[in-house]
Amino acid sequence: MKRGMKILLFCISSLTLISWDRASKELAKEHLKDKAPLTYLNDTVRFQYAENTGAALSMGDSLPQAASFWLLGMLPLAIILLMAGYAIKHSGEMSNAKLVSFNLMVAGGLGNIYDRIVFDRHVTDFMNIGIGDLRTGIFNFADVCITAGAIFLLLSASKDKNLQSQSS
Repeated sequence: MKRGMKILLFCISSLTLISWDRASKELAKEHLKDKAPLTYLNDTVRFQYAENTGAALSMGDSLPQAASFWLLGMLPLAIILLMAGYAIKHSGEMSNAKLVSFNLMVAGGLGNIYDRIVFDRHVTDFMNIGIGDLRTGIFNFADVCITAGAIFLLLSASKDKNLQSQSS
């Protein structure tokens, strides 16, 4: 695939993923806020509304507002923009799998940073999975994108490393 097409697809899919994240958060606000959690598959999947002012698992939620703005908003935004720039600059030689990985992480990161900036540090979370007391933290669609992108990137790097060792 040509570099220009890869860049176009990167941008379109990023905007698509960000819009899905926004839509899912708005649906959560509309249908889950101030209501009892909805559970499925014998409480394995739980939908419950939460607002998180911290990072993953609410880490940093007690930071002062100015520190939170810089450490959980602007610093991650700078990192994500650098990641997007790197992916776009190297898209010509980057594998499709690696580009998709960057795409997922950039879109997910931008989705959550949008919430932090527009909604005064409050990121909407609404999904939880687990069995009994063994449960994940409450997360959102953007978190799924970030996690999937990181996993795909690790798998892609591992595959690249195996291919290099076989060709040596």
